[in-house]
This record gives sequence, structure tokens and C-alpha cells, in this order.
Amino acid sequence: MKIIVDENRCTGLGICESIAPGFFEVGDDGAMVLLREQFGETDRADIEEAARSCPTLALSIAEKD
Repeated sequence: MKIIVDENRCTGLGICESIAPGFFEVGDDGAMVLLREQFGETDRADIEEAARSCPTLALSIAEKD
């Protein structure tokens, strides 16, 4: 599975980083950095929560590459 980031929507609030810090990081410049694009079933719940919690709807999940 793969994380999709709509960079035009992302405002760098960091909610995703607080939920899944191994995947998301907000840099000093306020831009969100995707640390890992691919994820497995063990991380699915956290990634889905991060996507649901994003107030700008910038995150989504692709089931296949």
C-alpha cells in the first residue's frame, strides 16, 4: 500500500506527524515531508487515522502501486 500526498492541499499542520511519526515529518520550513511512501498491514491503522484526521484532506491511500 502507498501513501498519496496532495501537496497543493497540505498546510503542514503536523497532525499526521503526531499520529504516525515514522511516516510524516513537518520540516522547519513548515512543509510536510513523507519519510516512507510504502506501508504494510501493521501500519495501516495509523496511516488511515492520519488520513482521516487531516483537516485539508491532503492524504489518501492507494491499495496498489
